[in-house]
Amino acid sequence: METTIQFIGSYVEQEVTLGCWITNKRSSGKIAFLQLRDGTGFIQGVLVKSDAGEEMFNRAVNLPQESSLYVKGTVKEDKRAPSGFELQITDLTVIHEAGDYPITPKEHGTEFLMDHRHLWIRSNKQHAVLRIRNEIIQATYAFFEKEGFVKIDPPILTGSSAEGTTDLFHTKYFDEDAYLSQSGQLYMEAAAMAFNKVFSFGPTFRAEKSKTRRHLIEFWMIEPEMAFTDHEENLTVQENYLTWVVQSVLQKCKLELAALNRDVPILENIKTPFPRITYNQAITFLQQEGYEIEWGEDFGAPHETAIAKQYDKPVFITHFPVAIKAFYMKPDPENPNLALCADLIAPEGYGEIIGGSQRIDDLELLQQRYEEHQLSKEAYSWYLELRKYGSVPHSGFGLGLERTVAWIAGIEHVRETIPFPRLLNRLYP
Repeated sequence: METTIQFIGSYVEQEVTLGCWITNKRSSGKIAFLQLRDGTGFIQGVLVKSDAGEEMFNRAVNLPQESSLYVKGTVKEDKRAPSGFELQITDLTVIHEAGDYPITPKEHGTEFLMDHRHLWIRSNKQHAVLRIRNEIIQATYAFFEKEGFVKIDPPILTGSSAEGTTDLFHTKYFDEDAYLSQSGQLYMEAAAMAFNKVFSFGPTFRAEKSKTRRHLIEFWMIEPEMAFTDHEENLTVQENYLTWVVQSVLQKCKLELAALNRDVPILENIKTPFPRITYNQAITFLQQEGYEIEWGEDFGAPHETAIAKQYDKPVFITHFPVAIKAFYMKPDPENPNLALCADLIAPEGYGEIIGGSQRIDDLELLQQRYEEHQLSKEAYSWYLELRKYGSVPHSGFGLGLERTVAWIAGIEHVRETIPFPRLLNRLYP
């Protein structure tokens, strides 16, 4: 029976055939232990010399790392194994004998591993991180489908910026200037006026010359937008969504979390509701803790980490000053100097993973913001028209996938949370 390691538990005491690669091996001279992977998981194969014969045994123990082969054997339960199973090998066929594989079980430097990222993703821990990433994506689709959202795909080439910043990748669109998208949000607002509740999932680009562990040049965003939804309702959707994702990973990625030595009880505690503090409260706390920060300044990584340490769940920081937030954020009617917005800060020093707000729905106010932020009325005229034809209260948010993966998987640097990271000094492989 041909199967994969992922489903091997269904064939206990049965003979199966796997297509796989050898990741490591050891031998006592009479028994060989082959560490095998097939892309769906890892398992130990046991080959006994007296059963296999000397020729097969010697060939197996001399196979280089990452050689590919077909292995036939009987599935056995083994509670000591991470997967709970091992394979008693009865036959093997070598497909390809690998050369000198550059990534060995010894320690390697980060730059070396990044140069060989196309191979590094085969390793147990990197494989686990990317499987967790996949589950977060699958859980995202399941959550928004359950909640009645429609997936809409915004363009990647745009004529303007959602954030109105200068950190844009410029290109030529025939005879026009164009930019790689920083966010699909503005287009999601248009889609929400057509479909009520929508979300996008796609790549975004920031030309920031940053080398921190939290930043990538190219990263992926999940961006929901909801008509007839205010600021408080927006926060509720965010915490329900993130709780759903974490619980899905806990349920479906037990082996991956174990491979990464993730502190699972921390994740098990992620349940609604999440704590909330205002920007004003955060500034007061930071000043009391000795941080040199004044009202009106935005938070950096040290500030977010200090705030997050006070909580064992993600924490919302709400009502930032309008002056330091994007042009489209709706002011608080009770204090127009503050925006109806929030950043969601992950525990354990991982920083902001969600930013969201209620959007301005008043035509005159948005026109005023265009002037204050010196936005091109020609480039943004379509966005303004959303307030001319049936404007309604609406809200949305954006979740950065790589930071979320880093937090849930317990990975220090976001470069390991995406298959092929784009960094300030890296466009290869």
